[in-house]
Amino acid sequence: MLDQATYARAENLAKGGYVLVPDANPRILLIGTGSEVQLALGAREELSKEGIRSCVVSMPSWELFEQQPQEYRDSVLPPEVKARVAVEAGVKLGWEKYLGEKGGFVGMSSFGMSAPVGVVFRNFGITVDHVVEAAKRSIA
Repeated sequence: MLDQATYARAENLAKGGYVLVPDANPRILLIGTGSEVQLALGAREELSKEGIRSCVVSMPSWELFEQQPQEYRDSVLPPEVKARVAVEAGVKLGWEKYLGEKGGFVGMSSFGMSAPVGVVFRNFGITVDHVVEAAKRSIA
């Protein structure tokens, strides 16, 4: 399990997005929003068991992130890392900008539902296993 001491400090939270768990040479970026970051962290742990290196990015606000200098945005979402997966309990609309042509999305594809969060996430496939599957497809 990932030691919390390896998490980056959230001092860049006000910038709309920041690298929560860095890696010097990632094959994939796992991007989460809010409570979905835990799924990205879980997927990172599973991928690391297979030797697949990844960074976890927390992206709570596109609007704030877009206001940052390009240099900062590229440090969070390095352009050379084309394999990316976003995890959000919302819809995919808008994520294409950050995912590129090789990116994957784990989230809802239809109107929501009312139920406990665990039930909703399982129903819509918003799980660590689905994030891992999407990551492997993005890398392939």
